[in-house]
Amino acid sequence: MDVVMILAYTVLGTVIGALLSMVPALHIYNVCGIILIAWYARPGLIPVEAVPAFFMSLLVAFSFINTIPSMFFGAPDESAVFVVLPGQKYMLQGRGFEASILTGVGGLAAVVMMALLTPFLFYAMTPIKNITGQNLGWVMLLFIVYMLMSEWPKGCGLGRTVLEKFKWAWLNLIAGLGTFVLAAFLGIIIMNKTLVPLEMSFQGIMPVFVGLFAVAGIIQNLISRQAVPPQYIGESIDVDHRLIGKAVFAGTIGGGLAAFIPAVTGGIGGIISGHATGQRDDRIFVMSQGVSKTIYYVGSFLFFFVPLLVLSRGGMAILMKPIFTPYTMQDYFQILSVILISGALSFLLMFPLTRWTVCLITRYDYHIILWIALVLVVAIVWGLMGWMGIFLMTVSTGIGLIPALYHSRKSNAMAVLLVWMTLSMGGHGEAVLKFFRLV
Repeated sequence: MDVVMILAYTVLGTVIGALLSMVPALHIYNVCGIILIAWYARPGLIPVEAVPAFFMSLLVAFSFINTIPSMFFGAPDESAVFVVLPGQKYMLQGRGFEASILTGVGGLAAVVMMALLTPFLFYAMTPIKNITGQNLGWVMLLFIVYMLMSEWPKGCGLGRTVLEKFKWAWLNLIAGLGTFVLAAFLGIIIMNKTLVPLEMSFQGIMPVFVGLFAVAGIIQNLISRQAVPPQYIGESIDVDHRLIGKAVFAGTIGGGLAAFIPAVTGGIGGIISGHATGQRDDRIFVMSQGVSKTIYYVGSFLFFFVPLLVLSRGGMAILMKPIFTPYTMQDYFQILSVILISGALSFLLMFPLTRWTVCLITRYDYHIILWIALVLVVAIVWGLMGWMGIFLMTVSTGIGLIPALYHSRKSNAMAVLLVWMTLSMGGHGEAVLKFFRLV
């Protein structure tokens, strides 16, 4: 194994991943799918032994850097919906740079935590997998119950009189449950009907996620007409080992569950880590989201390399499985080294990229930048999926705007994946499809 070549592709993947992650709503799984198509056409494009390192470094960079467009442009992916609101609060206080670096600190702590958890992955994950393997449907149902029950009691603090507050509390609650139900129906349809070009069917859910989270977030910011205040770029951030420890504890639980349980994404893991922190300190909350997001993306792919575990979680493992199968301890420790190197580089890249973004949004009209981001997002969907992709994006944007207009929880939109996967794993998928005449 050529160590220099692996290191070179690790650095290359990190830099490419960091730059691509700055594009609003461009998900790294979509990028990797396109790269794989090109690789199948020209296998010599990337040496086979360097493919895992290259794709892992792309994923690590995305888990760090994607926070920046999510926070400043309001175009999150499904794992960043919780970091956006606290991050935008920081931005409106002139502290957007601080919030971005706090998530980076969380991501860096997550990378170290994954290395420390190696004995747990080797000796405890296989028994856990054997215990939960036959009960994943019930486990996912518990997540759904947890999500919905946590809507009560609910209120968004709007209204001046008791009656107005009562009205907004119920509108807030109904909007959250309505978002969940509509997203669930949409998910059942798109997971069982090919609505996009066949050559891009492996990314068929991409326009839905773009609409639910990215486009809806951009439109929300455009409607708000909120001006961006001058941003302060400090020389240090106010955290200590105690705050980092609390963030790592909460984020590891949330991100770990999201990485292990199918269809439970980083957004849902964010709920768990957010509740674990109790939101006592915004710094802990923001860092815990960085921990959760990195462990969700990177940890789910790391499972793929654990010897004897035979566990494929997350989109990257699914893309990688046909071309590479890890067998040895060397494969695991090599990819762990890639994670550590790429994580350190990604954290360092956050500083200049965040400074550049802050300079961009303060020098130019924020809303013009949002319009450019919206046009870019629509162009990406149209280029990959055509008019049917635009249609799916438009429908899902309508659903994604419900939480924005009624101040409910955006993570309810994750029902688009969670409900169908729960029904399918519980053995009820075919009956539901027959009921709705989808077969």
